[in-house]
Amino acid sequence: MTDSAPPVAGVAGRNLTHGMLDTLGRAIVTGRYETRPFPTEAEIAKTHGVSRSVTREAVKMLTAKGLVSARPRQGTVVQPASAWNLFDTDVLRWTLERKFSVELLRHFNQLRIAIEPEAAALAARFGDAADIAAIRSGLEQMEAGEAGLADPLEADIAFHMAILRASKNPFYAQFQSVVSTALRTSIRFTNRIKGRSANIADHAAVADAIVARNPDSARIAMSRIIGDVLTLIGEA
Repeated sequence: MTDSAPPVAGVAGRNLTHGMLDTLGRAIVTGRYETRPFPTEAEIAKTHGVSRSVTREAVKMLTAKGLVSARPRQGTVVQPASAWNLFDTDVLRWTLERKFSVELLRHFNQLRIAIEPEAAALAARFGDAADIAAIRSGLEQMEAGEAGLADPLEADIAFHMAILRASKNPFYAQFQSVVSTALRTSIRFTNRIKGRSANIADHAAVADAIVARNPDSARIAMSRIIGDVLTLIGEA
């Protein structure tokens, strides 16, 4: 006789809720409810074979993300895209997976250039040994990616995430999830235009400036990377 842990009902419930959230969120973002009303909780539960409690929780999460709102005598209605919380990684992911938008990528990289150069400057001032090691590791993985020995996309993202963490600014650190989510689309797009992955020398310049404790050089080097991306997007 062997001991085995019984399934945890709470875990199953959370999985169902997040599955329902993903289904409804994608449907909203892709415009399924642009010309028809959002279904009631009872209709959702019946259509998808889930409990009312699962449906209710999923709708609450959609409300928190700005996708829907509950109005008296109108029920739950889909909010305009301007109300959606693009800093929510689910909303950003669904939006990026929708019909491809160069304009959205431009907006995202305009946000990056307002934040990441300063994060690099802060990393040069406050990054500790562990932060420097993580930045160097990301750069080394990018080099390995060039040689086909690592995933260049994941390496590029890891490099930028390490710099945000090295800034020691909790607001910049929390920007990691947004950058990571959107970079997957942005990097694929720009690499397709360039016909190659990220410029290693440009990223090395950022790392070198951080290691040298030179905030101004780090800021300029990071601005150059994102500025080049915006130029590519503009040409597209």
